[in-house]
Amino acid sequence: MLAQRHRFHGHNSLTYVYRHGSTVRGQHLAVRYVRNDRRADYRLAVIVSRKVHKSAVQRNRVRRRIYEIVRTGKPIPLPYDIVVTLFSDQIAELSPEELTRLVRNLFSRAGLYHNQAGQPNRSDHGIVKTREDQQDH
Repeated sequence: MLAQRHRFHGHNSLTYVYRHGSTVRGQHLAVRYVRNDRRADYRLAVIVSRKVHKSAVQRNRVRRRIYEIVRTGKPIPLPYDIVVTLFSDQIAELSPEELTRLVRNLFSRAGLYHNQAGQPNRSDHGIVKTREDQQDH
């Protein structure tokens, strides 16, 4: 399970990410993220639509799978607020390997995994400037 310090608390934090964040979208899910320098660690929320499955048990199972993929994957060194939204009903039937590949691919495209110099690796997805980059200059 994801550590408590890496989870969202409160509705206003999600609202901020939805208003100011950048989005990377895949076939079954989307990742919305924004840099949050007021924190030391990243925070993650996983939102599973009722379209994925009507049963709350199944939706929670998918949510826990995403948390585990992020927890065991590459470290996210900078303090980002990240919201993963799952909206496809096919996501519940994906194999663990396929789901892991999808999530990690979107995180890489978003530039959440960084190289040794601490700079985002944006060359693999074509983003020239994000909102955070524009505000810094």
